[in-house]
Amino acid sequence: MPGTQADWKLDQPYSARHLLIVLALLAALLYTGQRTEMDRMVAMTGQAVGNLLGLSPDSQVVRGLSRVAESMWPPALGEREEVARLPGLDRRRLPMLSHIEIQENREQHLDPQSLKWETRLERTEYLVRPMGYLWTVLVKMVETVEIAIWGTLLSVLLSMPLACLAARNYTPNRFTYTLARGSISLLRSAPELIVALFLVLAYGFGPIAGVLALSLHAAGFLGKFYAEDIEHADRKPQEALEAIGAGKLKTLWYAVMPQVLPQYTAYTLYILDRNVRMATVIGLVGAGGIGQELKGRFDMFQYGHVATILIAIFIVVFLLDQFSARVRAKLI
Repeated sequence: MPGTQADWKLDQPYSARHLLIVLALLAALLYTGQRTEMDRMVAMTGQAVGNLLGLSPDSQVVRGLSRVAESMWPPALGEREEVARLPGLDRRRLPMLSHIEIQENREQHLDPQSLKWETRLERTEYLVRPMGYLWTVLVKMVETVEIAIWGTLLSVLLSMPLACLAARNYTPNRFTYTLARGSISLLRSAPELIVALFLVLAYGFGPIAGVLALSLHAAGFLGKFYAEDIEHADRKPQEALEAIGAGKLKTLWYAVMPQVLPQYTAYTLYILDRNVRMATVIGLVGAGGIGQELKGRFDMFQYGHVATILIAIFIVVFLLDQFSARVRAKLI
């Protein structure tokens, strides 16, 4: 009635049960944090920040990162190789922008007759390529991108039929649904690095193992995402086609695919971006690409070359991200 105060009550959004759940989660996090040395990480990070601000006299983190940063600068662009180790070198037709450099060193030698030390002047010829290593990194990065592209392409071809069989509304029966879902989970559960290790044993060192490792793992992710979008597609266009006698394949092609295609494109571009980065990782086990070069230079403590590789990886990933953003903006 007018002039009377309404009698209503607002229930509490949280109860004692929610509080107990939060406390249990915090206790679990504290326990696992101690096992994973989170307390030590926080202490060392705080000490590093204090050192940068002038509040702490020393920091192991700052000292280690500074030593690595000094070793990685400047990035290596050129290469120097001894001419004696290049038996097929034609001095009249040197590689582009390269030249031969003579380095003189004075070495002490023991004369076997007089048993006295003598100083001799030794000349060593080097083939100097000012941009030689930059070209090597460029070639390896192109191979890495090629591995990622083929891995993404094969993953799409493999995941499309799996997605159709793993969608509840289009799978033929319960058995095929369970089998398709199990296959997707199996592909997704095996890390690319582990798969690449086995494929290197089967196919040998090179890009074949890398392409297959990336495609099998990515097919698990794409199959799951594709299937879920098929299940959640708007039913009205599908019902309209079914009402005029269209079969499942035609309904899927004309009613579902136009709806999910923009999202499929976004998923695929994300997998391509991820595969470029993962192609670098699986290269560490011999599956082709820039990863093999990165591991070799790192093992030889040639951090200037490592810096060049990391910069090249960053540039490629950045450009790919810009390309993906433009494509998604036009389709979604």
